[in-house]
Amino acid sequence: MKEFGYERAFDVSGALALLDADSGARYLGGGTNLVDLMKAGVERPTRLVDVRELPLDRIEAADGGGLRIGATVTNSDLAAHPEVRRKYPALTQAVLAGASGQLRNMATVGGNLLQRTRCGYFTDVTKPCNKRVPGSGCPAIEGEHHNHAILGASDHCAAVHPSDMGVALTAFDAVVSYETADGPGELPLTDFYVPVGDTPHLETALPPGALITGITLPPAPVAAFSRYRKVRERASYAFAIGSIAAALDVRDGVVHDVRLAFGAVASRPWRARAAEAVLTGAPAGSETFAAAADAELAAAEPLPHNGYKVALMRNLVVAVLTELAEEAAR
Repeated sequence: MKEFGYERAFDVSGALALLDADSGARYLGGGTNLVDLMKAGVERPTRLVDVRELPLDRIEAADGGGLRIGATVTNSDLAAHPEVRRKYPALTQAVLAGASGQLRNMATVGGNLLQRTRCGYFTDVTKPCNKRVPGSGCPAIEGEHHNHAILGASDHCAAVHPSDMGVALTAFDAVVSYETADGPGELPLTDFYVPVGDTPHLETALPPGALITGITLPPAPVAAFSRYRKVRERASYAFAIGSIAAALDVRDGVVHDVRLAFGAVASRPWRARAAEAVLTGAPAGSETFAAAADAELAAAEPLPHNGYKVALMRNLVVAVLTELAEEAAR
C-alpha cells in the first residue's frame, strides 16, 4: 500500500479545505470499500480526510413527512431506525441484505453510494480496465462477465454497481445533498450516477471535491407497502446477481401507484420507468406484472454469459409484485 497522510475533520468547511489543499486526497467514511481498494492498489490517495466526526449522523423528519438521512449515519443505524422501517421498509431490507453486521456497523450512507464496482478486472491491477485506466480496454466484454450488466452498458464497460441501499433509494426518488467550496447543491439519485458511455471512469455527477452531506427521501405513501428482494450465488455475504426494490399501491384491483428499481443489472441502480408506466392504472395481476417486466427488459443487451439475468429479473418482478398485491388484498 502506498504511504498516505491522515487528517480528521470536525466540520464540513474544514473537510472541504483539507481536500482542496491536496488534489490526491480522498474522504474517508467507514472505509469498508476504499481501504480494500487501497490494499489492492486500485486507489492510491495521498491523504485520507476522515469525516466520521462531522455532525452528519442524524435521521430527521423532512418536509411533508419524508426523511433526511445524514451522510455519516451508519448502515446499521439506518436499517434499525423506526421511521425508516415504518415508512420505507424496502430500504431497511436492502441495507440488511448487504454485507455482514460488522461491516454495516462501520459503513456510512454517503460512502455506500460512492462504493465502486466489484468487477474482478477492476480490482486486479495487472489487468486492463477502462474504469481504472481510461483507454486500456474492457476484458470483461470477452472474458468473465456472468455477473455483469444487461442494461445501460457499453463496449467500454459492462460492470455493475454493487449497492443494495442505492436500489431502494432510487425507487423512492432520493435526493443527494452535497457541499463544495462554492456552496451547497443537490442531485436526484437518478441523475447522480453518470451513464457509462465511453467514459466509465467518470462515475458520478458530483463536482470535484464535493462532500456528500445527506440524502432526502421525499414523502411517498406507496413506500410503506414495499419490499426488497436480492438474489445471490450463496446464502449470505454476497453481492447480488439481481435485485429489485418494489412498492405497490393497489385499490379495487387496480395499480394506483408503483415504484420499481433494479440492482446488479447496470452500472447504476436502475429505475424501471417503462415498467412503472405499464403498471400504473392497470389490473394488478400476473399478466400485467409480466408485461411490465418485458417492457423494461426490452432494452436489455446481455453478453454471451449473462443472458440468464433477463429471465431472472422478469421472474423477480412478477414474484415480488404478486406478493405485494396479495398482501394488499387481505
